[in-house]
Amino acid sequence: MTSPLVPAASALRPRNELAAWRNAIFVIFTLSGLSIATWAARLPEIKANLDVTTGSIGILILGMSAGSILGLMASAWLMARMGARSGMVLSLSFVAVGLVLIGIGAGIVFSPVLVFVGLALFGFGNGSVDVMMNVEGAAAETELGKTVLPLMHACFSLGTVIGAGIGAAASALQIGVAWHAIAMAVIIAVAAVIAVRFVPVREELGDETAPHASKPDWKARLKDNLSVWADLRLILIGVIMLGMAFAEGSANDWLALAAVEGHGLSEPTGAIVFGVFVSAMTVGRVAGGPLIDRFGRVRVLQVSAVSAMAGLLIFILGTDLWLIILGTALWGLGSALGFPLGMSAAAEGKNAAARVSAVAMIGYLAFLVGPPLIGLLGDAVGLLNALFVVLVLVVLSGLASPAAREREAKLRSRAD
Repeated sequence: MTSPLVPAASALRPRNELAAWRNAIFVIFTLSGLSIATWAARLPEIKANLDVTTGSIGILILGMSAGSILGLMASAWLMARMGARSGMVLSLSFVAVGLVLIGIGAGIVFSPVLVFVGLALFGFGNGSVDVMMNVEGAAAETELGKTVLPLMHACFSLGTVIGAGIGAAASALQIGVAWHAIAMAVIIAVAAVIAVRFVPVREELGDETAPHASKPDWKARLKDNLSVWADLRLILIGVIMLGMAFAEGSANDWLALAAVEGHGLSEPTGAIVFGVFVSAMTVGRVAGGPLIDRFGRVRVLQVSAVSAMAGLLIFILGTDLWLIILGTALWGLGSALGFPLGMSAAAEGKNAAARVSAVAMIGYLAFLVGPPLIGLLGDAVGLLNALFVVLVLVVLSGLASPAAREREAKLRSRAD
């Protein structure tokens, strides 16, 4: 029996093309993480500049979430119409424009409305590119014949680490939010155009195969993509990703502010605490591949859920800085592998691209809807108490972990 991670011999590409494809997706993941951290690391200053309440920040984030949901919904249509290559460039262009508007709105004209519009565009771009880069990552993993999605998601976390470090430095050096955001937008847009040139053309995703070639009917591809929603196992995999994405998304948007307002830390220290979280995420994802191969998805998911639960409790209840940092690290480690494991599990079976796209949508709905909910709850009960909602969802994610069990034993790559 053939492993779902090993393609037929006729489908294999030259090794240098596979490496270039993998590396290009590494870059796309990194750029997405960089953009998220650019916003998250400066959130306390954005809040102070706009002179708004925590609940108002939650409403602004709702704009990002609404845009992201639209991006998730549009991703299948975009891939069907223009392919993943062009789609990823377009999506990251939306991200760059959104960052510019956020920076101008929060650092120059001090307009919550402009920040809301920027966040909506920012969210749309990240929502759509998240699906596309995971579809491409799962396809690259299949042709490589080895587990690389956790490492790709580690690149997202690496991007957030870099972004958090830049954000902390910019804050400490008193560089304005606007100039910081504009500089990051330029970097993201230029790097996206360069990286996507190394992503192979794939006719099944709607990429142009020749200047005058006719593409398969996009309506038929879209219908095929939507048919996978009838798979119960796929929905359960989405439930796993729901809790883990909620844990990651809530930290991305609220951790720095919770450290500052909930625990009384300074703004630069809050940015450093956020950096601890994304650093722990990166470590977990870099180490994840060998752990998954040795212990299996279910065991790794269960241990991850326990780590995230412990970390959340310590962060919420801890009073000393070392406890806050310990809790943040455990929270990050526990959140690291849920999403990439879900992607790998979804990639098994027929119509893998559509399956990956479907679970990505489920996971990102939590990733995007969760943070505004935390903000609104934070106004009523405080940010730290609002994080107990995340704890409950992580428990559900751990309970649903058997749905990700491997259907077939993985075979090693054709060449290490």
